[in-house]
Order: sequence, then C-alpha cells, then structure tokens
Amino acid sequence: MTRYIVRRLLSLVPTLLGVTIVVFLLLRLIPGDPAVAMLGEHAAKENVERIREQFGLNRPMFLDPESLRKGDLKGFFDSQYIRFLGRLVRGDLGESIHYRRAITYDIKQRFPATIELALVAMLISICVGVPAGIVSAARRNSLLDSASMVGSLIGVSMPIFWLGLMLIMLFSVFLHWLPSGGRIDSSIQLRTITNFAILDSIFTGNMPALWDALKRLILPAVALGTIPMAIIARMTRSSMLEVLGQDYIRTARAKGLAEQTVLLRHALRNAFLPVITIIGLQMGGLLAGALITETIFAWPGIGSWIYTGISGRDYPIVQGGTLLIALVFVLINLLVDVSYAFLDPRIHYE
Repeated sequence: MTRYIVRRLLSLVPTLLGVTIVVFLLLRLIPGDPAVAMLGEHAAKENVERIREQFGLNRPMFLDPESLRKGDLKGFFDSQYIRFLGRLVRGDLGESIHYRRAITYDIKQRFPATIELALVAMLISICVGVPAGIVSAARRNSLLDSASMVGSLIGVSMPIFWLGLMLIMLFSVFLHWLPSGGRIDSSIQLRTITNFAILDSIFTGNMPALWDALKRLILPAVALGTIPMAIIARMTRSSMLEVLGQDYIRTARAKGLAEQTVLLRHALRNAFLPVITIIGLQMGGLLAGALITETIFAWPGIGSWIYTGISGRDYPIVQGGTLLIALVFVLINLLVDVSYAFLDPRIHYE
C-alpha cells in the first residue's frame, strides 16, 4: 500500500508539468496583450513596454530563434516558462498582474470558499443520488424507477448557467426566500480563523453569520450539485442491478433476511465501488466546474477568480488556479483508489 501511494505521488510531477506546459501555451495563444489589457488601448507605448518588462512579458516563451541558431542556452533559462517553473519549485506562484498581490495570498483567501461550496454540493448529490439509485434498482421498471431516471436525464442535460438563473428568479426574485449571491452579508461581522465561513461562524459562536452563510450556500450548491446528483443516481442504479442478480443475493433472500438488510448490507456494499469512483471524479469536476456557478452567484471562490484572470489575461492567476485544481483532482483520485482496499478487503495493492 505504501509503495503504491509513493508511486502515485511521484506520478504527480509529470502530470503537473504537463499541465503547466498546456496552460502556459494556451494562454499565450489567446489574441491580445495583457499589458494593453491592464493599461487600456490608449496607453502610452513606453508605459506598455514598462509593464511588459516588469512582468517579464518581453522575454521569449521558451527559446528565441536567434539564441537557438547560436546554440546559446542562456536565453532558454531566462525564458518565461523556465522562470515560472523556478518560482513554482520555490513555492512562489508569482504576482497577479492586475491586483499586484501574491497568487498564494488569493488562493488562501478564495480556495476555502470553493471547497465549502463543492463539499456541500457533493453532500446534496450523494444524499439524493444514492437513495434514488437504490430505490430505482429495488423497484426496477416501476413508475418510481422511470420517474427517477427521467429526472436524472434532465439533471444531466440541464445547463448550470440556466438552472442557476432560474433558481435566482424563483427563490430570490419572486419568493424572496434566499439571497441571490455572495458568501455572507456585508453588514455581518465575522472574525476570520480558517476562511471557511461556516466553520468560523461555529468557532466564534456567531449564529447570525452561520444562518446567513447557510442560506447563501443553498442555491449555488443545488445548482452545482445537480449534474453529479444525476450521474451518481444512474451509476448507483446500474451497479445495484448488477449486484442484485448475483447468487449470494438470492441466497440471502432465501434465508429470509429482510429486504432492507439485503439491499443495504449485502448489495450496496459490493455495488459501491464504482459509485465511489464516480463520486471522486465528480468531486474533482466540481472544483473545476465551479467557475460558472461562482460567477452567476457572485461566489468569491477560485472559479470566479480564474474567470477574471482569463478575461484580463492575467497569466499568474490562471496558471496558479489551474495548477491548484489539477493537484486537488489527482489527490482526490488517489484517495478514491486507496479507499477501495477498505471497502473491499479482497483488493490488494502490489
């Protein structure tokens, strides 16, 4: 087990290196100059050149052709990409071109908000999707099964941006039940300890802040969790149907065990491995896919932060945010793989 985990952790290095290359190239293939985007189209040429010099945008991306013809590798080590890798090894993700703040500072401030949103969205998805899949499998071809699968199909097909806007219109504009956006009301004072609004509210005993944070979390979490909920429900149903046809399930029923015991103790445990895989993949997808949801609901997380970075051609923001999401995605997959051995003792890692 330990050797397997070490090998997987070492595999992070080429994975993240590939991510840095792809993001680095794609950002610089987008038309436009970040210095011009920062200063405006009518900025003086010398000011634009000063910004390009300050942030190293006038250096070659990898190696300029003149140095390549001369066989001079000094230009390679002075290129934008190698300088970026050098800072990355030191734990320095650079400084935002627009905000003039360290990228690590913004990550510390914003990433807890994204984790909070993703965890609540996944909790909603599991609490609804898994029971729906179990009931559909137990009542196969019934009206309840058909309704559940139609609902899952709608959930998978529904665009998040449309669902988010509809939720705001219904629950915020018409019914006035829930706030339309933001993480916590500006009039509420909350002492920051962990940057998780719910945890900080509990730790400080601030009940008004806790209630407001929970209310503001409901709509974006429901919108973000709809697609994973539908996928989890369909996968749970499929896995349960496969397990329910096995001999040991028929034996358990022949012994007179209650149907609830057969479903939950015998069938669900063996059917849960593929469901765990889907949950892990969807959790990583929630972190990456929160961009649209956070933008619609004005949620101050990593997704909306990356969106502003893409819009303003702020290279350090996009690079730092993408690397963070890639790292979390790979670590979640590792945790899912390791969890197999605990769920099924027959699985051994060599």
